[in-house]
Amino acid sequence: MIIGVPKEIKKHEYRVGMTPMGVSLLVKEGCDVLVEEGAGMGSGFKDSEYKKAGAKITDVNEIYKKSQLIVKVKEPLPEEYPLFRKKQALFTYLHLASNPRLIEFLCENEITAFAYETLEINNNLPLLAPMSEIAGRMAPIVGAYYLQKKEKGCGVMPLGAVGVKPAKVLILGAGNVGFNSAKVSYNMGFDTIVLNRSIERLQKIDDYFNGKVKTRILNEYNLEEELYDAHIVIGAVLVPGGRTPILIKKDMLRKMIRGSVIVDVSIDQGGCVETAKPTTHDNPVYIVDGVIHYMVANMPGAYPRTSTIALTNATISFIRDMAHMGIDRAINDRVFRTALNIYKGEIVNENLRDSLKGRYFL
Repeated sequence: MIIGVPKEIKKHEYRVGMTPMGVSLLVKEGCDVLVEEGAGMGSGFKDSEYKKAGAKITDVNEIYKKSQLIVKVKEPLPEEYPLFRKKQALFTYLHLASNPRLIEFLCENEITAFAYETLEINNNLPLLAPMSEIAGRMAPIVGAYYLQKKEKGCGVMPLGAVGVKPAKVLILGAGNVGFNSAKVSYNMGFDTIVLNRSIERLQKIDDYFNGKVKTRILNEYNLEEELYDAHIVIGAVLVPGGRTPILIKKDMLRKMIRGSVIVDVSIDQGGCVETAKPTTHDNPVYIVDGVIHYMVANMPGAYPRTSTIALTNATISFIRDMAHMGIDRAINDRVFRTALNIYKGEIVNENLRDSLKGRYFL
């Protein structure tokens, strides 16, 4: 199989779809890997390292012209649409529920689109996990930074001081993002509480932290009880392939602490805040009703070296399997079928279909 790794063009996206290690493994198994010139520079990988691993360094047009499978980090941007060939295969983070324009493009061009974030094995999402881990660990740190008065925050020091309470961190969701946010929040000394709809996930949180991280069932009543005195709120809710449910309505913001911070990690899938809109690392925050909104859609891109290595560690075995099977067999494989979002111009992921009913073009 010919596999193409283009350079990411999203603003301040420094990750790359594959490390030289990943290239080396694929080349040794008979694949041809085309890497765009300079694709790995943002993550600290030189073209010479890719060449040594067996890749061909080339330009973006040749990559899309010759590759059977395109491997990326982020979803294609409109500027990249003309590069694709009809019926080409794509493996990347897609987050389609909040991106109707991309859905239309993929369907119209019959792109076989596999999404990292929906690939599932035994109720786990192994390709979403590494980026969820990094984003989850970043979220309390980012929130703490924006509590500073110079950043329009409320001026509460997250760790508190002798005789002064620490900041309260409210985490919505107890999956990989929520669990890793809780680890960092707790270890930094924040007053940490996690809300989640499933009591089983809360039990795991309770067991891991020996009850020192507070847990409650996520419902409207409990959310309102905990939201209005929280200094940092972390959105960590996930519906694999579907749109994130809106939990924090606009009228709730007026009751929150002025200068509190919402870090919505779920913004890739639309966000769990009614006032959510994607931002970039270049201009990461905006304020609504006195509440700071951090809505960066590619948080792990801030630490590209770590993120790229972690991503390739997770994806490479699946890319190898897909290369061995070929795309035609992969679409019928039990595991790859969970990753398949678009095929032959149709939406085949059930959660994605359900989230789009009554909207867009369905």
